[in-house]
Amino acid sequence: MEKGYDMVQTEKLIFEYEKRDEEGNVIGKSRAIDEVDIDVKEGQFIAILGHNGSGKSTLAKHINAILVPTEGTVWVNGLDTTDPAELWNVRQSAGMVFQNPDNQIIGTVVEEDVGFGPENLGVPTDEIWQRVEESLKAVGMIEYRHHSPNKLSGGQKQRVAIAGVVAMEPKCIVLDEPTAMLDPVGRKEVLKTVKKLREQKKVTVILITHYMEEVIDADKIYVMDHGRVVMEGTPKEVFSQVDELKKYRLDVPQVTILADELKKQGLDIPSGILRKEELVEALCQLD
Repeated sequence: MEKGYDMVQTEKLIFEYEKRDEEGNVIGKSRAIDEVDIDVKEGQFIAILGHNGSGKSTLAKHINAILVPTEGTVWVNGLDTTDPAELWNVRQSAGMVFQNPDNQIIGTVVEEDVGFGPENLGVPTDEIWQRVEESLKAVGMIEYRHHSPNKLSGGQKQRVAIAGVVAMEPKCIVLDEPTAMLDPVGRKEVLKTVKKLREQKKVTVILITHYMEEVIDADKIYVMDHGRVVMEGTPKEVFSQVDELKKYRLDVPQVTILADELKKQGLDIPSGILRKEELVEALCQLD
């Protein structure tokens, strides 16, 4: 693990919600997160993978203090998320991008929408416009600054939503399935944007997804199932366990499956191949 202090840390995090019958009476509790420990260092790109119902989105909501633990602790930038006095500091430290950009975009003009967050934080007007311009440039949407968000494609809307979070200058951005509602072109746009932000702004990125190909550049992957972390490691370490991933109903990149099958047939190629180029190289090196 590279040096740097913890940006996000959870310790034995448990989150339970009450189950109710049709009359609204409490009939029991359900555990959505079950003793989860994660550790995200400043500047890292961390991916949290899992099938629907695995608890990954519930975990995301803890990082922004939308939810607070039933038991255990979540620290964001050193702040305990259960401390009401720190709520705004937590939310400014970890910006959240949701699945549906329509739920996050409220302005009638793109640049107004992006300026809304910093304005709420009390940023002076001159600085707001500077941040709006920088953020829209960072996500490649500056030429749309005077457009209505309603006229944009899904991928463009999501990039505007990301710009709105970037304008608040968080240290960490949590993206909760940001491409789930987008077509392949929109998905590519958003991922390219996130990559660029990491390089330019050095923000810590936590990506929640169930698309494998989105996480092959991550520093570390956590795989969740039924509220628990069931696998963790680098992409190579995680993707070298193809059968294990299938057990958790996760799609594995096709090239990884192909390499795994070839390996099972006795070909001497490394585990955890993630890209076509790697497979070609491995095959070319065979005698």
